[in-house]
Amino acid sequence: MIRAIMNGANGHMGQVISQLCAEDQEIEIVAGIDPFDEGKNAYPVFATPQECNVEADVVIDFSSAKAVDDLLDYSVAKQIPVVLCTTGLSEEQLAKVEESSKKVAILRSANMSLGINTLLDLLKKATNVFAEAGFDVEIVEAHHNQKLDAPSGTAVALAESVNEAAGGRYTYCYDRSQRREKRNPNEIGMSSIRGGNIVGEHEVIFAGLDEVITFKHQAFSKSVFGKGAVEAGKFLAGKPAGLYDMRDVIAAK
Repeated sequence: MIRAIMNGANGHMGQVISQLCAEDQEIEIVAGIDPFDEGKNAYPVFATPQECNVEADVVIDFSSAKAVDDLLDYSVAKQIPVVLCTTGLSEEQLAKVEESSKKVAILRSANMSLGINTLLDLLKKATNVFAEAGFDVEIVEAHHNQKLDAPSGTAVALAESVNEAAGGRYTYCYDRSQRREKRNPNEIGMSSIRGGNIVGEHEVIFAGLDEVITFKHQAFSKSVFGKGAVEAGKFLAGKPAGLYDMRDVIAAK
């Protein structure tokens, strides 16, 4: 049985993952970390990583960017791998993730959904065909009205997957409202929709002459991200130092 610590235990995703692990015979949550605790969990919850003295095989993190630095310090000091699900990290924090991964296993992904990460690979194959044929690329993403960042980290990851397959030819266009000119063929346009309680929708459009090919992913509940995080936790436990992502999890299946 893999022993996991849930960082951000009392957040929505922390509770989703806790329930998923309670129903899983391969992994269990043995402790949580969260500054706010009402004693509702079946495991002990500590206010900071440094206060957590419970032995574990992996940390699953769904917290906030401001909590990541302390978590990385804890992970390195305790030599506990961490599945880093928190987004919106600064350039300095991303550099710290890179440096920390030289000392302990870290899995970081812009989106924990197995579907999205499979789509990233599919897009590379599609780009090899459509980019050379001169197809325009557009990405449209939609999320709930409480989401702070735009475009989403997942939309950026999708764009980067296309751009990598195309040899880095594209630039990213986030706003055309101040421009009165034709579309640059070497740009990927990204549009963001925010409304209601949309969990997450991402659509990648390859538009050519007389035909359009669309790849679309829809998340109908946040449990898809939780399931991916749990699978990532199982994968990462016991792994040597290094920087991993969800493609490694999929490849190991």
